[in-house]
Amino acid sequence: MEAIEKENPHLKGVLSKTYARPTLDKRRLGELIDLIGTIGLGDYESKSKDVLGKVYEYFLGQFADAEGKKGGQFYTPTSIVRLLVEMIEPYKGRVYDPCCGSGGMFVQSEKFIEAHQGLIDDISIYGQESNPTTWRLCNMNLAIRGIEANIGLGDSFHDDKNKDLKADYILANPPFNMSDWGGELLREDIRWKYGVPPAGNANYAWVEHFIHHLSPKGIAGFVLANGSMSSNTSGEGEIRKNIIEADLVDCMVALPSQLFYNTMIPACLWFIARDRKNHKFRDRRGETLFIDARKMGVMIDRRHRELTDEDIKKISSVYHAWRGEGGKYEDVAGFCKAAKLEEIRKNNHILTPGRYVGTEAIEEDAEPFEEKMKRLTTELAGQFERSHELEKEIRKNLEDIGLNI
Repeated sequence: MEAIEKENPHLKGVLSKTYARPTLDKRRLGELIDLIGTIGLGDYESKSKDVLGKVYEYFLGQFADAEGKKGGQFYTPTSIVRLLVEMIEPYKGRVYDPCCGSGGMFVQSEKFIEAHQGLIDDISIYGQESNPTTWRLCNMNLAIRGIEANIGLGDSFHDDKNKDLKADYILANPPFNMSDWGGELLREDIRWKYGVPPAGNANYAWVEHFIHHLSPKGIAGFVLANGSMSSNTSGEGEIRKNIIEADLVDCMVALPSQLFYNTMIPACLWFIARDRKNHKFRDRRGETLFIDARKMGVMIDRRHRELTDEDIKKISSVYHAWRGEGGKYEDVAGFCKAAKLEEIRKNNHILTPGRYVGTEAIEEDAEPFEEKMKRLTTELAGQFERSHELEKEIRKNLEDIGLNI
């Protein structure tokens, strides 16, 4: 570990040095080292497939599952991270996550660039994490993939390590409904441009923190609890109204349940864009895209759901078509709707997609009423007759073995 830190100065103080402690079973440690020593991690194929990185990611997921509620502090399920990355496409510029956990957002950003034949050196990574153990997990996660990043240790609200940063992309999954964030000490903070967030809930403190750190043409994609889309308590509704009226909300996505390891609270994705006039895409001012993805995903076990590759492609391609990246956008009842600001005002600045997308279109029944009733009556009569015949058969079989009913 010391040798690794010597070669990688940014890992100094990150790696564990407890392997020499007397209480550790030396035989087990030896067996583990022998086992790892037989894995061909150094060959070209292993390096190109990022085997060590995938192993690390796998164990992060296993630990998050085993830890339950605590697991969510350092791990965002991969399918959610992939969806965020596919939506905002962080090709070039500064990528920032002020509550970065184990660094999954950064890893997926790099994978996205590689998958689209971009240059890794075209992005620079900035992050911050308040939990020292999770901060170490993040640094190791990035180090084994050769990703260089500036990851600060500390509370982003009270000890912002990137005060002057204006990011081109922000990707984040902050803790939901955090009540003990020390908001009462920050009432006059420069970040609260759209209203002072309540001391009892950090949701809108995070939203305003993200907006504060966006560059003039930046875009943010982040996860929040569903309540953030409609809450009117403690001034949250007024903050949301001010953000909407500032024309910053680009897209809202309602997610299916059971995606997270640490909470059953329903969640959504927010997409905030500073420049909606016509930077790289079409002019989207005065319009917001709503996507209802609550019916998507597949169960991977009894407790957890995952968005499939098809789900991620469907959601992101609708967003890309809507903002003018190719393909024709159309509203789809029950799934997506491009709503004007006036319509959002009529809904009291509530951002819940279900309010806008409506219900799924049901195929019209062309069968005349009289014929339909005749057919249903015939089908029911046939079912009754078959049921009666089955009952007679069961009675006969019971009588054959000496039972009378």
